Amino acid sequence: MRLKIRHSAITLACLSPLLCMSPALAQDSSTVTISGFLDAGVFRSFGKVYELGTIQRSNLAFSGVEDLGGGLKATFRLSTRFDMGDGMSEDAGKKPFWHDESTVGLAGSFGKVRLGRALSALWANDWEFDPWSNNNRVASPAWYYWHALTPSDRVSNNGFAEYGRMNNGIFYDSPTFGGFTAHLSASTERTEAPGRDGRGYSASLNYAQDALSGMLAFERNGSGDRDVFVAGKYRFGKAAVMAAYDHSRMADHGDKSRAATLGATYQVNAITFKAGYGHQRFNDDKNHFVSLGADYALSKRTTLYASLGHQRYEHEGSRTAFGVGMSHAF
Repeated sequence: MRLKIRHSAITLACLSPLLCMSPALAQDSSTVTISGFLDAGVFRSFGKVYELGTIQRSNLAFSGVEDLGGGLKATFRLSTRFDMGDGMSEDAGKKPFWHDESTVGLAGSFGKVRLGRALSALWANDWEFDPWSNNNRVASPAWYYWHALTPSDRVSNNGFAEYGRMNNGIFYDSPTFGGFTAHLSASTERTEAPGRDGRGYSASLNYAQDALSGMLAFERNGSGDRDVFVAGKYRFGKAAVMAAYDHSRMADHGDKSRAATLGATYQVNAITFKAGYGHQRFNDDKNHFVSLGADYALSKRTTLYASLGHQRYEHEGSRTAFGVGMSHAF
């Protein structure tokens, strides 16, 4: 459930002498939405440490839409991520407060354009092809294998790598044509610093119609690292199967990661069963990942879940993680 706050511009105009001077603004209206996802659980990590905290990502977001007339709308989104266990911002001190997204934009018949910080075209659309939406540190093969050598920016967060988001970026999402949508993103930032020699960009072509969906994407970060991603998903009744292939490569060292993942979900009343498999070839090493899970929907917004993951690395042996948790979306 999302909390929506609607207000007419005439009300806002009365609060501001400057706005009261512009009768045209008095006809506009806007909507502000407060939403989020809260997650906490008890789990044993792959490092064999028992923890209470976030298994999936928690976030709080403020977004808004203003109708400008003629089919044109102004948009904004501010979203922060945090850990439920201690209430601290995610990786406090390393990442910005509005780590998740901070954008302003326009939307119309041409699609959507946003400016600011947000997920790149690749990272914003891959989630559909993993049973855990690339969002579970215990069971998601995508979390560990996809885009392994291609952070969207190697020095974005106070010198630490950023996996997913572009700073000072331009983001475009096209309208849908025959089931196809295009997503483009590029950073305007070019800083002469160690580990960065250009501007990052990303493109994704997605298809979704009836029971079939797919994705083809490419990304290059400012350090020259490259990633190619292709995925597909098919839904039939209460079940869905999905597959993905990711090839990421570092520019300076020549390291390569080639990963293939498979996943399936099956819903029985309020329970959704999940299974995943991942195979990664990291240079000449072969790694494997197997996982199982189940979600129990207490309501449309609240879910109890259990997750189990098992990794086997060629030179590090095997390790297992497991946990139970609760999530609530609003």
